[in-house]
Amino acid sequence: MLLFARVSIIGLGLIGSSLARAVRERMPTVRLTGHDADAGVRETAVRLDLVDDVADTAGAAVTAADLVILCVPVGVIGQVAAEIAADLPADCVVSDVGSSKAGVASALARALPGVALVPAHPVAGTERSGPEAGFAGLFAGRWCILTPAEDADPIAVERVAAFWEALGARVERMTPEHHDRVLAITSHLPHLIAYTIVGTASDLAEVTRSEVLQYSAGGFRDFTRIAASDPTMWRDVFLSNREAVLDMLQRFSEDLSQLQRAIRWGDGDALFDHFDKTRAIRRGIVEQGQDDPRPDFGRGHP
Repeated sequence: MLLFARVSIIGLGLIGSSLARAVRERMPTVRLTGHDADAGVRETAVRLDLVDDVADTAGAAVTAADLVILCVPVGVIGQVAAEIAADLPADCVVSDVGSSKAGVASALARALPGVALVPAHPVAGTERSGPEAGFAGLFAGRWCILTPAEDADPIAVERVAAFWEALGARVERMTPEHHDRVLAITSHLPHLIAYTIVGTASDLAEVTRSEVLQYSAGGFRDFTRIAASDPTMWRDVFLSNREAVLDMLQRFSEDLSQLQRAIRWGDGDALFDHFDKTRAIRRGIVEQGQDDPRPDFGRGHP
């Protein structure tokens, strides 16, 4: 399988900079070009030597590419795709890393008719953002979900799959709609809950800010980590995947109401059964290598 020789990365934040580092480490012969709309980020990318060339415009970054990966918030993917449309080489493949896929796929198809499109979502990230937050091992052992259209070029799909596998990721294929429902419950809803819990704690008049910080137990602390994620990215994710998120939020609300009733009526058996079931989910995640099995996620403590 012929991999790509010239890769352009548009957007050099956490994911884009990690992608550049991973390509440098695992595919050192690939020629990398990058661009970011933020001039400060472009300057940082030059200082960090993330790519071979940093272009001042998105169009200039893609003129010689055979693979373009859009690492920008999903809310602007259509706009950025339109900006590069006139400069794309005829045989170029365009992909992305967006956390929602149905809206992204439609935006790409509208902006880039006739272009080989292979939307993708590497299910990896941290709460940090910016080019200095990236690291080469971000995708190792993680899933990258491809959501090509039914009529997508099969060779382009296989090349993008091989590209991510070369970076250490495990590749799966789904329809955009199925992806959005799966990620609504495994990623988007947990982030929404984290933002809500942390915001609620901050707003409680009877709990001072110092007490929230001083007495934060493991559960609340982990929610604050999630709630520290890039607000622009997550705003766009919730808006672009609103139907699936609202559906899962309704189901979550119904389950939460059941737990409220069990607590109110002292139904310990119902609570125990629910908690025992959720422990099995945790074991399954660890068994699949998607998290650290050590206590407290492997954190060291003084």
